[in-house]
This record gives sequence, C-alpha cells and structure tokens, in this order.
Amino acid sequence: MFTMIGLLPFIVAQLAFGVLCNSTPLAGTEELTLRATTTFKHPGVLLDKEQLDFIKSKVNSKTQPWTDAYNAMLSNDLGSLTRNPSPTSTVDCGPTSMPDKGCHQERQDALAAYAMSLAWYISGSTQYAQKAIAYMNAWAKTLKAHTNSNAPLQTGWAGAVWARAAEIVRYSGAGWAASDVTAFENLLRDVYLPEVIVGSNSNGNWELVMMEAAIGITIFLNDGSSYDKAMAKFLGRVPAYIYLTSDGSYPKAAPGSGLTTRDEIVKYWHNQATFPENGIAQETCRDFVHTGYGISSISHVAETSRIHGNDLYTGDVGTRLRYALGLHSKYELGAAKPDWLCPKPLKLGLGPITEIGYNALSTRLGNAMMNTETLTKKNRPAGTDYLFVGWETLTHANNTA
Repeated sequence: MFTMIGLLPFIVAQLAFGVLCNSTPLAGTEELTLRATTTFKHPGVLLDKEQLDFIKSKVNSKTQPWTDAYNAMLSNDLGSLTRNPSPTSTVDCGPTSMPDKGCHQERQDALAAYAMSLAWYISGSTQYAQKAIAYMNAWAKTLKAHTNSNAPLQTGWAGAVWARAAEIVRYSGAGWAASDVTAFENLLRDVYLPEVIVGSNSNGNWELVMMEAAIGITIFLNDGSSYDKAMAKFLGRVPAYIYLTSDGSYPKAAPGSGLTTRDEIVKYWHNQATFPENGIAQETCRDFVHTGYGISSISHVAETSRIHGNDLYTGDVGTRLRYALGLHSKYELGAAKPDWLCPKPLKLGLGPITEIGYNALSTRLGNAMMNTETLTKKNRPAGTDYLFVGWETLTHANNTA
C-alpha cells in the first residue's frame, strides 16, 4: 500500500525535536497524515483524462480562451514540428546558468515534449505524438548526469515537465514502444529521482520544484514509497514558504533547515522583519520571479495530489496558496508597497503562474479572489517561462473536470 504510515514516527520525532530544542517551530501540518492512494491514476501528473478531454472539447469547438491559448502554444518556438531535440550526456549548470552546458536545451526540450503531448491529445494528429516521443527517446538514450551547483534545481525543472509529457503520451495510445517507455523510466529513476528526492535548504523554490518533479516521476514509475517521501517533504516546506498570521509572530522553519532563531528566519526571508499579513512568501523580498516559481510548484503539486484523491486545496496548503496569490497579484497589478513590506522596492515579475491556483480555489471552490482573477485574465493566454511552466490557460482555465 502506498501510505505514509512508515514515515509518521520519523516525522513526529522530527517535529518534537524542533519544539523541544529550537526556539523556532518547525513547519508541520495536520496534512502530514495524508496518504497516497493504493494505486495511481494515469494520466495523473498535473492533468488527468477528464481534464484533457475537457481541453480537447473546448479547442475542437473553437471556444475561448482555449482556442487562442492552443494556437499560441503551437505558434511558440517550442510548439514547432520542425524543432529537434538537443540531448547531451552531461548537463552542467552553474549559478545563474554560468556555465550553461545543455541546461536550456534540456528544459526547453522537456517543455517542447509537453507541448507536443498536449497537441497530440487535442488534435489526434500522430505527428505531434511522434515528435513528443522523439524528444523523450533522445534524452533517454543520451543523458547520464547533472553536474555543478544548480544541478538540483535544473533536475527539478526538467524532471517536473518530463513527467507531465510522459504521462500523457504513455496513457493515450500514442504508439510509444514498450522498450522506449522502459528506457525513459530508467532515465527518470536513475538520473532524476536521486537528485531531487533529497530536497534542498536553498531558497524555497528549489525544494518545491524538486518535490514537484519527484512526485510526478514517482507517479510515472508507480513508486508509492518515494511518492510518500516526497509528499512529506513538500508538506513540510509549504508552511515554511508561505506565512499565515496563525503561525505566530514570524514564519516556521522547514524540517532539517537548521534555522533555529528569529534572526535566522528573518535573514532567510530576505530581511522581511515583520509579518502582519497572510500570504507573504519566503522570497517576496528577493523578487516576484522566484516567488512565482515557488507558488507555481505549490499549485502543481496540489493539482496532482487532487487527481490522486488528496485535495490539498481544501486545507492548510490551499489557504496558504490562496493568500499568496492574492498578496502578490495585488502588488503585481500596481498597488503601492506598504512600509512594513520588504526593506527595498519590490522587484515584480510574477510570471504566468496564477491560472491553476485561481481555477482550483476560485472556479472550483468558490473563493473570492479579485486581484488574482484580474491578473489571471489580464495575462491570458498564459504562455511559458521556458523553465517549467507552460500554457496553463489552455490546460486549466475554468477546467472543472
């Protein structure tokens, strides 16, 4: 059975140690007791069959905003059928992509495979399926390792997207040969999963996308124990990334972070010194670009978890996500920064990351999210960040399936 029961004694001990020995409480929610389903649903990474069928019906009936979003995806350079994969045996990624040896090629090939998998499912044209398969086969036959300081982040970005594309292609009758599926499984199991499942104590967007990748990969591999391990780490990170006033006078620390004092927390939160409102994120005062990465991964994992029977949107994760989207959307839309928020001017640039959370929390659950709604509709059709986010107006706008 794919459960977290075996992890609970470890988690409880870890949380107890934080309470007894540290002045800073460790992040931990009641949702650490959630369990994975006994069998995984396929396709089941970010999108399931019902959601894919919803998208297909909207595009094929030429309904907006899905038709414009679909055409925008195909007009993007990553949506071109003439584009070809560029695999390399070692992807070497340093800070700020210096060096960049195969880094942008890997990320963009994964996104291209995802675009092709969506185009295949929507159109039924085998040319898109064949192109998606070509990307995945090329990397499965070539890639051996990720190296340098940004290897964990790079592996998270690419791994999260590969899992989405692979799930759609594998479970849609696309003609992916069994031997090639096995080769891609081996790639994800041997090259990607060991790098991401261990987590990170860097800025929170790292561990969040690493757990997003680990969760998607373990679904593709039908690896329940690793899924539970990744989900436990994700659930420990979210309360340490998005603040609620109910957390206390300052944010919690992620289990294993080593942060034990308020001063250490404030420094880690880029010198955000006071916490009077819900929704402040660990990287808000760094910039909205990186904050958007973290918010995006939280929404992606929540969406995938919902497919497998655990609706994180209705609990603590969903509450934190809703407030984070609202706060950052407000300032992205031009609201003046209050004196208490960040010691320096805000660096905006949230990115195309609001659609999934807005759809889940407002369209499905009925929460009023005025600023998030305004920003989401203003940015439609949402495109790609060329890292790990892609075409979410197409996939999730008003998608209640």
